[in-house]
Amino acid sequence: MNIMIVGGGGREHAIIRKIRENPGVKTVWALPGNGGIAADAECVGIKATDLAGIVEFAKNHPVDYAVVAPDDPLVLGCVDELEAIGIPCFGPRKNAAIIEGSKVFAKNLMRKYGIPTAAYAVFDDAEKAMAYLESAPMPAVIKADGLALGKGVLIAMTREEAFAAVREIMEEKKFGASGNQIVIEEFLEGPEVSVLSFTDGETVVPMVSSMDHKRAGDGDTGLNTGGMGTVAPNPYYTEQVAAECMEKIFLPTIRAMKQEDREFRGCLYFGLMITKDGPKVIEYNCRFGDPETQVVLPLLETDLLEVMQAVTNGKLAECDVKFRDGHACCVVLASEGYPLAYGKGYEITIPENVLPQVYVAGAALKDGKLVTSGGRVLGVTAVAGTLQEAVKQAYALAEQIDFEHRYMRHDIGQRALSAAKG
Repeated sequence: MNIMIVGGGGREHAIIRKIRENPGVKTVWALPGNGGIAADAECVGIKATDLAGIVEFAKNHPVDYAVVAPDDPLVLGCVDELEAIGIPCFGPRKNAAIIEGSKVFAKNLMRKYGIPTAAYAVFDDAEKAMAYLESAPMPAVIKADGLALGKGVLIAMTREEAFAAVREIMEEKKFGASGNQIVIEEFLEGPEVSVLSFTDGETVVPMVSSMDHKRAGDGDTGLNTGGMGTVAPNPYYTEQVAAECMEKIFLPTIRAMKQEDREFRGCLYFGLMITKDGPKVIEYNCRFGDPETQVVLPLLETDLLEVMQAVTNGKLAECDVKFRDGHACCVVLASEGYPLAYGKGYEITIPENVLPQVYVAGAALKDGKLVTSGGRVLGVTAVAGTLQEAVKQAYALAEQIDFEHRYMRHDIGQRALSAAKG
């Protein structure tokens, strides 16, 4: 089979590596891929948001199956365009991808169908939002409605911070048109859990739970990022919590989407908070998370391509999806200054024996050498029998990799280790 993967980050690298385990896979094209992915796939210089270019490539090459991985092309309707020319895809259609593409849509869906989430209000006018905040309880969470590279959520501890967040999103247009509407949410407290799930619109198969580390600095300090590391499974996601999530969140969400004529097929990501009142939805994503994918897929025992095709064909119930026992830890190596300004073009040195455990996110090939080209550069993943050992191994591997202005958090997994002991 010839497979086309749309995307070019660490998540896509993890998907490509896992798909390559299928003996029937012949060629893998990555659009656009990156300098590190080039070792595992044929990279094609077409942007993930260039839908016309992607369709044209697919018409001119023997593509048997496509995986559309990032949020932008999914929300733009990449799956619809490819299906229109007869190419089966993994990923939701445009009308289902709105569950991530619009936070207003997602919150209204949860309210309509009684899915537990934070109390909220929606505004398309900055002055009205400010007036609401005059008496709203603090802290408050302010979210841009549309896609914002995972950075469109601002937590305001004080009223002044809340006003500043509204100005930033709605008046200064920090996230462009994504901030035309905002959601102001009640601030929830409790441990966060990420659960990626396979679904064909009827059946839901949750993957191993994970714990992301969003803040740039140790001790969960600094700015929000796309994710500085992750561990799996998440110790807060007990069997009891999992059963409650399936009954009150996962299945109701899938049924709600079907009821709205927006059947969801692909990977639906549930961002959850385990509050004193039970699990609640913080956010939905319409695709594999990054860097959650880099710890979840290494634990998947079942052939990924077979599972994806079962999702596409509406036959997930017939697929026995299994995950191995054990733990995984991914440490992200970033460029100093991320998520704000950072330098690019620094040569990356990775020992040969470490390469199989490295997923490349932001790197390019220059004169045959791998150089930094993004804020999050690499994800280093270790799998072990215990979480403690997985964390230890991931950091030991990370320390063998070098590039100028390399930056990483040194406490990935510590919160999970404390929880497991407690």
